[in-house]
Amino acid sequence: MSNVGPYTYVTLTMRPDDAPHLAVSFYTPKLRVSSGMLLSNPRPFLEFASHEAHVHISTTGAGPVTDVDLAIAREIFTAAARYLADCERLHTDQSATDKTANDPAA
Repeated sequence: MSNVGPYTYVTLTMRPDDAPHLAVSFYTPKLRVSSGMLLSNPRPFLEFASHEAHVHISTTGAGPVTDVDLAIAREIFTAAARYLADCERLHTDQSATDKTANDPAA
């Protein structure tokens, strides 16, 4: 598969007698990630946004924080830490490969 320019991919699948399924994939350096607290109804939120799509994550039913909400927040934290570690490792590997490829003495 060849590299394609940055993009955001959004699909909505609706079938009779099934719940709708929405998929959002961000493949862009223009992704914004933010978090905060809604003051009108105190609850935390996490947002992923590009020019083409926004994804908001908040508490169950937009209500009080539950034990399940805490478990999901921990899963998000763990997944984000793993994503960061993988990106850092691959970036380091790619930088080393680029230096070797550009060094005629290597």
